[in-house]
Amino acid sequence: MSDLTLDRPGRAARSGSSIDLYRAVWRWHFYAGLFVLPFLATLSITGGLYLFRDEIEAVVHADLKRVAVQDGVPLAKPSAMADAALAAQPGTAVKFTDPIDPGASAEVTVRTATGERRAVYVDPYDGQVLGSLPDRGTIMWTIRELHSLKFFGTFARAAVEIAAGWSILLVATGIYLWWPRGQTGGVVTVRGTPARRVFWRDAHAVTGLFVGGFLVFLAVTGMPWSQVWGGQVNQWANGSNFGYPAGVRTDIPMSSRTLSGEGPTSWSMQQAQMPTSAPSARAPVGLDAAVARFDQLGLHRGYAVNIPATPTGVYTGSVYPDEVAGQRVVHLDQYTGEPLLDMRYADYGPLGRALEWGISVHLGQQFGLANQIVLLLVCIGNVVLAISAGVMWWKRRPGRSMGVPPLPKDPRVFRGLLALLAVGGVLFPLVGASLLTMLLLDVVARRLRPRMAP
Repeated sequence: MSDLTLDRPGRAARSGSSIDLYRAVWRWHFYAGLFVLPFLATLSITGGLYLFRDEIEAVVHADLKRVAVQDGVPLAKPSAMADAALAAQPGTAVKFTDPIDPGASAEVTVRTATGERRAVYVDPYDGQVLGSLPDRGTIMWTIRELHSLKFFGTFARAAVEIAAGWSILLVATGIYLWWPRGQTGGVVTVRGTPARRVFWRDAHAVTGLFVGGFLVFLAVTGMPWSQVWGGQVNQWANGSNFGYPAGVRTDIPMSSRTLSGEGPTSWSMQQAQMPTSAPSARAPVGLDAAVARFDQLGLHRGYAVNIPATPTGVYTGSVYPDEVAGQRVVHLDQYTGEPLLDMRYADYGPLGRALEWGISVHLGQQFGLANQIVLLLVCIGNVVLAISAGVMWWKRRPGRSMGVPPLPKDPRVFRGLLALLAVGGVLFPLVGASLLTMLLLDVVARRLRPRMAP
């Protein structure tokens, strides 16, 4: 949040140990910013767009996702809509998604002969096909994958996880640097003009003060979806009892397939295994009866129905609405139409409920428009932090130098700071490995270059 120089009035009166501590914190704040700020700007831009995914897609994909409301006209049967989708896009229907409101289209996911999955959009009033896209081929799915850096492979995703951990370090050190030490300006106000470096220092510090807490929240609530830490915690939290929390009935035959393998699901259900239908001589109940049963059970509108592809498969109705309390997954026996498992948000364990709530707020959906607006302002603030840090560094850097803040005279001052870094490294292994790497590089660089006066 700040890189205050050491020549302000009153600074000289501070003890040498205070100056050394300030230098040590400032140095690690610089390192954290060097690594985090490029990611912070990218994540904030894509995240700010994704907050308004429904609104954007309603405009960009209006020809596929929105239909004219026809009052008094009964909806076409789900099986008829599936047949229409297959006529337009030959293959096998694997999922049917209920229209979320009267002006929304239905969606039928079709697996083609080549194995490709396509989303076919159907007008639920007359059963006419509106068009199709590759499954997860909307503009917001593209933004989501850019946000997580899935487009760029495993290493890039690991880098995002590391950046999240370093963001917490950035905020902690930034608060220490911002803390008022006798100065009368630059605490909650911005001085000077953009031509002066103090303007950018104050803009950086004040913006960081207001968005720092939100930045830590976003870093922590984004961690469950991370590659290493999120995967390990998910296994620990949900890896037993077939992925279902204690108290949910699981004394029925289970397959080796997981719910996450069938399509998008909540974090708490990643490890949940799919039950099986008991073999029967009777015919399956069919998609229409399954949808009617899900309606009878009261699933939130917009739920998706996975269609069984094998004799032992089940109809799975799942919905993840904006408010996490409405999350629900129900498995039906394909021959009787009776529920085998009915899983609600209230059934999650305390950790699962807390993380799901945090994820929902992170996505800007738990508290509606207010949630979206607050996080959009935070995203804008994050971009301001990145820009102001870059300008501030450019204005203060010495010629032919990175402008790394000076080392403390007494290296013992690093002990307490390194202890805190060690704790963070244990909690977040990738972050710990990166901290150790940065520390070693810093030591090597200092030994390779000639000694210089402080």
